[in-house]
Amino acid sequence: MSQRLNYMQQSPAAFKKLVELSMALKEGGLEHALQYLVEIRASQLNGCAFCLDMHVKQAVIGGERPLRLHHVAIWRESPLFSSRERAALLWTETLTRIPESGVSDAVYAEVREQFNEKELSDLTWLVSSINAWNRLNVAFQSIPGSQDKAFGLDKAGLA
Repeated sequence: MSQRLNYMQQSPAAFKKLVELSMALKEGGLEHALQYLVEIRASQLNGCAFCLDMHVKQAVIGGERPLRLHHVAIWRESPLFSSRERAALLWTETLTRIPESGVSDAVYAEVREQFNEKELSDLTWLVSSINAWNRLNVAFQSIPGSQDKAFGLDKAGLA
């Protein structure tokens, strides 16, 4: 596989704004471990190898346990996630694969039990952001690991 085009170079203003959004969300109130889980799960669902590779490495650098990373795909069956993390993963899946009928009141209520309004808004922006990144990287076939040195991901020791 080779990268189709470099969207970062072709659309630098848009790229910069999406980076700024991502940085604002990282500095928001949601715990980083939860953010990594959300980014990993959306990237799994969207088949984004570049983002999945990146966010697994970020999670490892951030101290996440390897078994939890392996269990993200099976979070419903795994005992390794808190109620808050489960709600975030449910919200991620629901918004990544929006049902034809929209987001149900039941899903919203379940997620709302774990997140206040500000947190739920931030979580929704996070899911929206990672889905945008996934679509860019899938469309243009960004190469997993190709930006490790630039993003400091070589520190994960997973290459």
